[in-house]
Amino acid sequence: MTRLYAALILIRALAHRASPRRVGGVLWLLGLVLLSAPAARATHIVGGEMDLQYLSGDTYQLTLNLYFDAVNGSPGALDTDLTAGIFDKATNRRLANVLLPLSSTSFVSYTNPACTVGSLSTKALVYRNTIELPAGTYNGAQGYYAAVERCCRNITISNIIAPANAAQTFYLEFPAVTRRGQTFRDSTPRVFPPLADYACLGEVFTYDFAGQDPDGDSLVYDMVTPLNGHSTPTDPKPTQATSAPYTEIIWAAGRSVASQIPGAPALTIGAHTGRLTVRPTATGLFVFGVRCQEFRKGEKIGETRRDFQLQVLNCPKNLPPSLLLLPGTSGKAVYRPGRDTLRLVVGGPHCVRLRFTDPDPRSQLTLSLLPVHYTGPLPTFTTATSGTVHAVGQPDTLVASLCFSECTDTKGKVAYLDVLVADNGCSLPKHDTVHVAFIGVPPPNAPPTLISTAGPTLPLHVRPGQTLAFDLIATDPDSDPILFTLTGSPSSFVPSALGAVIVPQGQVGTTRRARFTWPVDCRAITDPPGTVRQLIFTATSTTPCGENLASAPLSIPVIVDYTNTPPVLTTTLPRLAPPRPTRRSSGCRWASPTPPPSPASTPTPTC
Repeated sequence: MTRLYAALILIRALAHRASPRRVGGVLWLLGLVLLSAPAARATHIVGGEMDLQYLSGDTYQLTLNLYFDAVNGSPGALDTDLTAGIFDKATNRRLANVLLPLSSTSFVSYTNPACTVGSLSTKALVYRNTIELPAGTYNGAQGYYAAVERCCRNITISNIIAPANAAQTFYLEFPAVTRRGQTFRDSTPRVFPPLADYACLGEVFTYDFAGQDPDGDSLVYDMVTPLNGHSTPTDPKPTQATSAPYTEIIWAAGRSVASQIPGAPALTIGAHTGRLTVRPTATGLFVFGVRCQEFRKGEKIGETRRDFQLQVLNCPKNLPPSLLLLPGTSGKAVYRPGRDTLRLVVGGPHCVRLRFTDPDPRSQLTLSLLPVHYTGPLPTFTTATSGTVHAVGQPDTLVASLCFSECTDTKGKVAYLDVLVADNGCSLPKHDTVHVAFIGVPPPNAPPTLISTAGPTLPLHVRPGQTLAFDLIATDPDSDPILFTLTGSPSSFVPSALGAVIVPQGQVGTTRRARFTWPVDCRAITDPPGTVRQLIFTATSTTPCGENLASAPLSIPVIVDYTNTPPVLTTTLPRLAPPRPTRRSSGCRWASPTPPPSPASTPTPTC
């Protein structure tokens, strides 16, 4: 910790209980500390986070994403490698140091490149290496953490004390690789989108800051105070990270974990969406911290801390666009969200008109769609989805057409869809949204029916060596194309594996026939013989809307008849008398050269 930070912590501890005279003495001491403090250097850190991904066996990939201030950062602070420490959470014991070489660099793109400002340019630096986590070592119930310590943060940060002397600890928690005696695989959340955009004073700023979890674990977000750690301007890149606990940065007056960026509202993050929201009330460069906790089956298994910066600027006034939806292809009636519902029925209109504009000159507008808990096919734009208004040679209002498919099917329920228009304003586009409720009813369509020529007496009887054959006749009243399928009952009976086949003929209008044949062989014999099994046939048709409709299953019982009496072996030879033993000096021997009978039938010799 720097001398400056030590003095600040001392003042914070004493100010609550010291007399004014004593506080004055402490302030005089702080002045001496500031005068003797070393010059800040290596200021460059915008923020970043770590992630750990499972590869195979005991091998994982550890990654540090560090965001570098390409405008104010010290060029010499761009490291070719960094070192991560791996620690046991229960004891803070160091288990490994992992060298992370720099693997890639790139500039972070603005949402709208036309909004680029010279005061904001960020590089993404990716440090990465593999690590072994053997089960014999990484089996602690409390899990483990990885840390990288680096100084210093961006010198122009507005909401913390002495930002040029403030460091960052990149911190990641992960679970043991075995749990309750079983292998436990986990890849931590990753692919957090970097923040390149700036916010505008007095304007609502929103940004998707959420990560993705490869295992589908639940992620929960909250705001936290960024970690400072142990690195300093005089030791900005320690040879190895120190174990926890890590000191936090010191907020400037009026700032706190709940008010990291001044605003109305102040900066917040959606607990389950990871979406940042703020309406800034002051300009400046503000650092903030977010924690992403990872849960599996209701149990926390890890967390990732992510620090970043948001610049707030005075921006030119940008008014939002407006959008109207008019049902049908004619008329002046305007759709009223929350009151109207579009009804998409056979023979009725399936298209709507959109009228959109923007009060700002030379505004470029773009339409888009966002389903709201709706997974069916989206409607399509049949006209251009973008254009310019209030420019030379351009209209004041744009018109577009949006058409739903005739096959739209909401299963009798009301579905919802947002139609959005966005402008090209800075720093982020402004939107207008029409929340559309609709019910879709597809054209009626009936499933096929299926009969056969088998019988009339059932069950059918067949013997090995014979061929069972009959016709299948399927009829679809809508003339949809028909396919045949065959299964068996019980499930162990698989007719196709025993040589049974269906050979369909061409479909004529509503009808399609098929020939079923089964050359029965010895594989078809049941145990016990005479067991009844079912041949189960189904006809399936595909509607013009792509829906598959199946007939009622057609079951044909069948018995494979088979009897076989084992052969009887006889002989015309006379029955032989059992041999008699004769005495020898050493005991008994068999008088006959015939081998002795089996022990079970051997008579007891008498000697």
